[in-house]
Amino acid sequence: MTAFRSHDALLEELEAATFDRPPALVANAHITGLGVARALSAHDVPVIAVDRVGDGAAPPSQHVDYAGQVTYPLDDQAGFCADVEALTRAAGRELVAFGCMDEWVHGFADTEPDGVRLPFAGRDVVDAVLDKSSLYRIAEDLGVPYPETLPLSEVTPDEAVDRLGLPLVVKPALKREFEEAVGTNVVEVATVEELLDVLDLAREAGIEVMAQRKIATVRGEDHSLASHVGPDGDVLSLVGNARVRNPLDFGTSCLVERAEKPVIEERALAVLEATGYHGISEAEFVYCPDREEYLLLDINTRPWKWIDLTVTAGANLPMAAYASVTDATYESTGVHDARWVFLPDYLDLLATTDVRDRLTPEDWGALVSGRFEATRRSRPASTAPPTPNRPTRCSRPRSGCASTTVPAEHSPVLTGM
Repeated sequence: MTAFRSHDALLEELEAATFDRPPALVANAHITGLGVARALSAHDVPVIAVDRVGDGAAPPSQHVDYAGQVTYPLDDQAGFCADVEALTRAAGRELVAFGCMDEWVHGFADTEPDGVRLPFAGRDVVDAVLDKSSLYRIAEDLGVPYPETLPLSEVTPDEAVDRLGLPLVVKPALKREFEEAVGTNVVEVATVEELLDVLDLAREAGIEVMAQRKIATVRGEDHSLASHVGPDGDVLSLVGNARVRNPLDFGTSCLVERAEKPVIEERALAVLEATGYHGISEAEFVYCPDREEYLLLDINTRPWKWIDLTVTAGANLPMAAYASVTDATYESTGVHDARWVFLPDYLDLLATTDVRDRLTPEDWGALVSGRFEATRRSRPASTAPPTPNRPTRCSRPRSGCASTTVPAEHSPVLTGM
């Protein structure tokens, strides 16, 4: 178990360590950060997890080598940059940055700390993808469908209601700043008065917001393209289907399966190519029965909650990103079916709703016993071997992970969290 240290104590630990390859700097240190750490740890990449507080899921994991505090970039970008540069000096090596929430991506991209390699496109490109106003303009030019959306800086609240009807959805152009100010990144309003209240909050925080038509969706039909686009344009990708969310209609994913949806891949890659983005991303689509097609909602230019599914399915996106900016190599040996489940949310649904359990008895046996962990070892990808006669990862030893696989004839391979 890795202890979460103060910034100064983390610097002392890194100064005492020896690294034979660039460590990964993973921010933040919660569920997504843990997924990235597991993906990189499988290929002997040392992992430093950082966050503003130490109560995340990543530090206790054996897949994290060092963990500690840095300044939160939304509070003080200059302080964040200074903290990160101090980590690179202490480690004596350049670090490879993995931002796991939008504000951490912006923190790295906006400040470009010395000694940090960024395995994703520059600030202007990232902004063009994360800003929904820009993203939807690109989608419009490409003929990629998206929900009807009106920037509230260009129309009055009454005009928005007249064109979109009520209820409607209010979303920010950049969601993380809105979430910090309002407590959520999506607000449904049923009256003009409620819309005006949200606009007042957004104005006070200096945040651009948009009104979006509330669309009918089909539960269990949300799909995303999970991809890594290399600087040279090489693509490693798969489609994930969020079969179960908690709450069921608008919650976060708690059971995701690999799926075959060429239309999702084609549309997402067209948008990414038009933006010039390279790096890890998730392009989110929902199915609208009224329009009888998949609509683009958002693209995340970073890892996300179920990033671990891509690793288990044979497409280790974090390792591909790491290899794109280091001397390491990574090549997928093929993508196969897999299933990811976040047990706390999934068990809550099974206990409190009539949702059908999609896991088989063999799946449950693998989860309870820990056998599902074997999937990341039983299906290796091609990577460069460690340099002979040199320590692997870093000088501090770490215990292994005992596990075995769920038989493929019973169900897709599982990954759990």
